[in-house]
Amino acid sequence: MELPIRKRLRDELETLRYELTVLVPKALQEAAAQGDLSENAEYESARARQDFLRARVRQLEERVREIAMYDFSNIPHDMVAYGSRVKLEDVNSGQVAEYQVVFPEEVDPNAGHVSLNSPIGQALLRKEVGDEVEVITPQGKRTYQILKLQTLHDLTEKAGAS
Repeated sequence: MELPIRKRLRDELETLRYELTVLVPKALQEAAAQGDLSENAEYESARARQDFLRARVRQLEERVREIAMYDFSNIPHDMVAYGSRVKLEDVNSGQVAEYQVVFPEEVDPNAGHVSLNSPIGQALLRKEVGDEVEVITPQGKRTYQILKLQTLHDLTEKAGAS
């Protein structure tokens, strides 16, 4: 199974490559046809877009390679890893929260998606139901207990059964 983030990044990469190899050269050619390039705003704009696209394509290629090393079959079935949905209880306040641990490109605080690289993401990795984790937050140190865990495998099976 391919990770959804990898497909999304490859799709973005394909779109940017098309723009870089087809649309920007056409825009540069049209702008150059207008004459003097030293004062040609359209030409400068197209060159700036070309530079941006080249940098973004290199960045995406590197990120796709990194994510390719994250093999779905190596994601644990019984502990927090990429894609896990975790229900936590703040040991002190009793407040309950749910998070899904995702790659940085997928972070969406409104949906409860937290990065693997965030303090809470790092604290949760390789933990199991019943474990307590300490997280340094802007409000100070918090201790959470893992109440429920659904791994990416559980979520994929559930989605496939729907």
